[in-house]
Amino acid sequence: MLSALRFKVFTQFIISPAGSQFLHQAIGCCAPKIYKTLLLDFIPIQTQITDMKLILTTHNVTLTKAIEDHILSRIDKLEHFDRFAINARVTLDHDSTKAPERQFKCSMRLSVPGPDLFAEDSEADLYAAIDMVTKKIEQQIRKRQSKYKARKHTDAARTKRTRQEAEI
Repeated sequence: MLSALRFKVFTQFIISPAGSQFLHQAIGCCAPKIYKTLLLDFIPIQTQITDMKLILTTHNVTLTKAIEDHILSRIDKLEHFDRFAINARVTLDHDSTKAPERQFKCSMRLSVPGPDLFAEDSEADLYAAIDMVTKKIEQQIRKRQSKYKARKHTDAARTKRTRQEAEI
């Protein structure tokens, strides 16, 4: 669980927790005024290995406390699956020109050691899109962990087999 939460809202720059680094938010040249960026830094708990940052970007969506809490609960759930996650970038988008069942789009990029995990989904409801993206990222984490375990198990079995053959 998270012990405390700090957040600051910036439109063009994200300031790191130490305040010494400035990261420019690359949002393109089309319409930089309609983007809002929210950086949430999780304060580490003593059992937690690293700090996980949440970078939340909205486009044509009003960020409410309920949406923010929903995303935080989903990210907290993902933290239980992969404790080595570095940061999560969540983008919420509303496009009223699309079909009503695909108006809200949510995309998530989870930075982990190795290749990043990415998922996106479009739904009629923003909360449903967030839930589907979280489910897709969960599946990717499980697949990655099971591949690692299978590889580790294969190496151990190979070593055991060579030892048994050497004794014969």
